[in-house]
Amino acid sequence: VQLQASGGGVVQAGGSLRLSCIPSKGSVSHHDMGWFRQAPGKGREFVAGIRWSADTLYADSVKGRFTISRDHHKNTMYLQMSSLKPEDTAVYYCARDRQRLRVGGCPRGGALYAYWGQGTLVTVSS
Repeated sequence: VQLQASGGGVVQAGGSLRLSCIPSKGSVSHHDMGWFRQAPGKGREFVAGIRWSADTLYADSVKGRFTISRDHHKNTMYLQMSSLKPEDTAVYYCARDRQRLRVGGCPRGGALYAYWGQGTLVTVSS
């Protein structure tokens, strides 16, 4: 399974971007999926997750500014980012669980996800 992430770019602080992630196979509605990011010189961190049940969760740092969603018919997961800050600058990765309709697990942890996209760079200028 390959994940195609897109939508990154350069935006001024306060601006918005929408990231997209399309898996090469399998429905976005049947697997837990998430977004992670890695800033220069830092480790990877959880940003947002959406479970196959449609439950969503967010890192405290993005809560209220970012929205994760999916479109079943387009088989695409999104991350709508608003009120962007320079500290949001990072490479953003989408990820997907291998197991369908998983019960339990920790979407905030990278170990849940078997498949990762190539990353898309988001740069927020001050």
